[in-house]
Amino acid sequence: MKIHPATHLYAAFALLVLFATSGRSIAQKTQADQPPPPSPPATPTPQGETLPPAATVNAADHPSLQAAIDALPASGGVVRIPPGVYDLQQSLVVRTGDTRLEGAGTATRIRNLNEDGQPAVLIRPDALEADGRARLWRVEVCNLRISGNPQSGSGIKAIGVQEIVIRNLSVDRHGSHGVEMDRCSENPRILGCNFTYNNGSGLHLLGGHDMIVNANHFEENLDALTVVDAYNLCCNGNNIDDHLRHGIVVENTYGSVISGNMIEECEGIAVILDRDCYGVTVSANVIAHDLQGGVDLRDAWGCTVTGNNFVLVHEFSVRVGENGGRHTITGNQFTNSYIGEGKLRRAAGLRHEQVVQRDACTGIVLRQTSDITITGNQFSGLTSRAVEAFGECQRLLVTNNLITDHGRLLPAGTAPIELGKATDSLVQANLIGPQSPVEKP
Repeated sequence: MKIHPATHLYAAFALLVLFATSGRSIAQKTQADQPPPPSPPATPTPQGETLPPAATVNAADHPSLQAAIDALPASGGVVRIPPGVYDLQQSLVVRTGDTRLEGAGTATRIRNLNEDGQPAVLIRPDALEADGRARLWRVEVCNLRISGNPQSGSGIKAIGVQEIVIRNLSVDRHGSHGVEMDRCSENPRILGCNFTYNNGSGLHLLGGHDMIVNANHFEENLDALTVVDAYNLCCNGNNIDDHLRHGIVVENTYGSVISGNMIEECEGIAVILDRDCYGVTVSANVIAHDLQGGVDLRDAWGCTVTGNNFVLVHEFSVRVGENGGRHTITGNQFTNSYIGEGKLRRAAGLRHEQVVQRDACTGIVLRQTSDITITGNQFSGLTSRAVEAFGECQRLLVTNNLITDHGRLLPAGTAPIELGKATDSLVQANLIGPQSPVEKP
């Protein structure tokens, strides 16, 4: 008995339909098939009483910004601030959670005229003084500009605020930090902001964890970012330029990543890890033109410095201090402005009268440390040694690095690797090219 070909097609089609519908039942319905979510119930207070629903407030309908913020119910809401310049003589205080302050971009400018060190915006629970554990939850400030003066406090000071979001702000010219967070420990997020010309750090984080600092611009603050007594920092994709002291300073913090940042022309050091840091990765950053050093592992343990480009860095590119060790330094590029065919982009070389314009290139400095792996790096155009150890170091592994065009400020015949008094150490399988003619600055 023959089966007509059309029967085969019909059976195949039926199986396909069955498979599709059964697969959908396994994967559950699509989002479009789902019923709309029910409206959330009114927010209960800890005492069980019910709060009114969150509100939308237009600041233009109120005599002042503070009056607009105070018009929010205890359940929070949105305060929309129209374009304009809003001068303050005292801090705006945000006391409610689930609250957003939202401007119209930099056309909305809050200007702090206070000269007694008060912040422009203060976010904190009213009960904090009586109860140190009191917290606000989910406060966001976005889409506006906050300016200060040399005698003002921080642009934003947040104390005890969980899941705070600071987004798309321009924060400039404050007498203290741009944004300061104290005990905002749960999931702070700082995204897409511009921190400029603040007398403290552009961003100062104290006592936080699971912090995200992404895609911000920092320029000409004292320091760009300081993180103290914290953990699980994700600092990625920021541009850090022209700082009067340091770039990123991290203290007593562990389990963090600093990656994909551009850190240029700090008058101090690009990245500092101090006060018992451990388990921090510094990776895939461009660290350029920093006058006092690149990555300074002052008091840090078990850290990884990998895949960075140290270009035109003065003093040292990586330094391990006597209070730290157990680090891996691998796969980095240490370079000057060489562009091929015997040419330097900075043609004056080391003779330029401005220090920042000199064609410097430095390597790794180790001071009385131990258990350091240095492998797979390239050093080219060096004005210093590639690796130099001081004091009683031990267990240094320096292998499989490439070194060329070295010793531009050192006497002829100077070895590019010098471990001094180091014990139980291995220097092996490094490929060393010619020393450059000695230059004079």
